[in-house]
Amino acid sequence: MSGLLLSPHGQSKNGEVSSSTLSVEAMFQQIMTAVHKSNTEIAELRQEYQQLKIANAALERQVREQVQSGAPALPSHSPPLFAPTSPPAMWVPSPQPNGEKDISNINRELDGFWVVVPAGGVGSRLWPLSREGHPKFLLDLTQSGRSLIQATWDRLLPLCSPSRLMIVTGQVHAAGVQSQLPELQYHNLLREPSPKDSAAAIGLSAVVLARRDPAAIMGSFAADHMISGDEAFLTAVTEAVATARHDYLVTIGIAPSHPATGFGYIRLGEFLGLKEAPNARRVSQFKEKPDARTASQYLSTGNYRWNGGMFVVKAQLLVDLLREHAPELHAGLEKIADVWEDEKKRDVAFADIWPTLPKIAIDNAVAEPAAVAGKVAVVPATFGWDDVGDFGSLSDLLPAERNQARILGNPSLVLLEQVAGGIVVPAANRLVACLGVDDLVIVDTPDALLVTTRARSQEVKRIVKLLGGAGYKGLL
Repeated sequence: MSGLLLSPHGQSKNGEVSSSTLSVEAMFQQIMTAVHKSNTEIAELRQEYQQLKIANAALERQVREQVQSGAPALPSHSPPLFAPTSPPAMWVPSPQPNGEKDISNINRELDGFWVVVPAGGVGSRLWPLSREGHPKFLLDLTQSGRSLIQATWDRLLPLCSPSRLMIVTGQVHAAGVQSQLPELQYHNLLREPSPKDSAAAIGLSAVVLARRDPAAIMGSFAADHMISGDEAFLTAVTEAVATARHDYLVTIGIAPSHPATGFGYIRLGEFLGLKEAPNARRVSQFKEKPDARTASQYLSTGNYRWNGGMFVVKAQLLVDLLREHAPELHAGLEKIADVWEDEKKRDVAFADIWPTLPKIAIDNAVAEPAAVAGKVAVVPATFGWDDVGDFGSLSDLLPAERNQARILGNPSLVLLEQVAGGIVVPAANRLVACLGVDDLVIVDTPDALLVTTRARSQEVKRIVKLLGGAGYKGLL
């Protein structure tokens, strides 16, 4: 109910004393005025509802007539995230925050904490959606209106200001990243001349950051992962930062929901007994991707977590660990960092040094040997996580009725009859019709069509390897 209500003692609802005490008659008149206004507003809402109901009935009748007269008319315009242009399906050209859940207004900024987001990899298991020119982190794969890298930015912004958020990406993707993240400061966009795996990317950010802020604590979070449970995520990162202040390389362990064979595992050790990080434990051991039987055994013990590739550590400590465990990589990165602020000299250093750097993951280069020395901690977390590694995992993130196929895109472009499971991506703006097929992956783009099964969706990379030799290098 709108309007200001006063108590018989001359106070407003918010407790402020009025300038004069109203008489009973005046109070009654004010109440009746407010009631009348509310009734008027309700009447207007009812009228709008009736108008919408009539419009909806007319639309249903129009659709029914089209179906009865023949094939339904396809939309004359392209859905905004599936336009058959270049770059194609699900490209997010600019920020679209309106109407989306925004946690960036939750201020939980951590003193001295910098965020580093490695944005690399093509995501070849998601071909033909994800390609070299527009990899999966630049795509909206959840129909939220935000690409994966934009969602990562939104998720981390409460913990640090944009001035302390760095992106490491390939030179070829730098323009796309900058266009999607206009708040990203130019000097915080680190451009790799070519892919070198995670140790080089994260190591580069560490040596540059250690010079800018010797006391910095950095957190590395991939640009293309899906996370649900924002509060649990922020809490886990806060604990990881507190643990890193005690000179640990800290990872965040994901509670496994099933015996996955596509992820590495972390074996939990003893609690560290830190007051400000009560859940922090020592990492007993990193485990490579197991087979199904071993993964089931891991889950049965309750003592293992998925390795999601998230690390929090003092920048200088990571530099020291690189010097100790990956001296060749460390030496090359230090030479590049020496000339980082001079763009011309940096380009020369990249051309001379970057191709010679070893290609190795940060886990193998630093985390695993440091764990043997007892220098790695883990904060077990409860938030949901998925690396969106293939169409099988992507389909699990999309809503659907039980035993129905998932649709990523415009549902009016998909006709299903006696179809169970699977995922259909109608990204070519044409009808996709399926009859009596179960658990298929169908990805239709303007220049390529992929058909496989969910069970073999992790093998799409094999098709990608064949493209160049078959004369389709332009589709990579």
